[in-house]
Amino acid sequence: MSEPAIDRIAPTLPPRRWPVMRQRWRELLFLHWPLPAETLRPLVPPQLDLDLFEGQAYVGLVAFTMKGVRPVGLPPVRRLSSFHETNVRTYVHHGGRDPGVWFFSLDAANAIAVALARRFFHLPYFHARMFLEREPAAGPGAPQPILFASTRIRPEPQPASYLIRAVPNGPAHDAEPGSLEHFLIERYLLYAHFDDRVYVGQVHHEPYPVQSAAVLSLDESLLAAAGITRPDIPSFAHFASGFDAKVYAIRQVDR
Repeated sequence: MSEPAIDRIAPTLPPRRWPVMRQRWRELLFLHWPLPAETLRPLVPPQLDLDLFEGQAYVGLVAFTMKGVRPVGLPPVRRLSSFHETNVRTYVHHGGRDPGVWFFSLDAANAIAVALARRFFHLPYFHARMFLEREPAAGPGAPQPILFASTRIRPEPQPASYLIRAVPNGPAHDAEPGSLEHFLIERYLLYAHFDDRVYVGQVHHEPYPVQSAAVLSLDESLLAAAGITRPDIPSFAHFASGFDAKVYAIRQVDR
């Protein structure tokens, strides 16, 4: 079981304030690998603690597409409000509470969104050429494989790209609290670090309609670009068809 002292349900509840953005997340592929905590600890700000499941740290690669991205009260803008995104992340908490996500990188196929996210959310976004396509199913009633691809454009400390083919399988369901699946998937807080200060943001949406997934092929260098050596063992793979999300303004974390 996951660490019992950390409340993992409270972050899933809607905050009592107004969101600043609305987004629709679709075709989400989650890949996760276990890693020793000591390999990730130097890559995370000292103000944050690694969030572990049964003593084990995890690194994730999450690829998806976003639609209808817009500030609250404004309509979507054509060619600006829909784009693909991928993040490389691990899991952290602050002083035994508020479990969330620490991003090593976020690649997006929208240069304006990248610039705004770097400026206002202090997140390590990169502009990338990205591709997402559903392939034909193998037969009637069979699930459709999905092809995800990305090549980082700028800023580019070193080459970073991926080509992933995966297929969802099994029925969609809510992850059970206390399970590894819930630990990896149900994350609603994000942390950022800027000028030696830590900030936290929040999103809210319905629980992920999560399915298991099979990885048909995987070639990626995003983890290496983040300074992480990916294990050779197969990943834990999950898929979610998507949902609508509300995004809330970040705030500084109390010391």
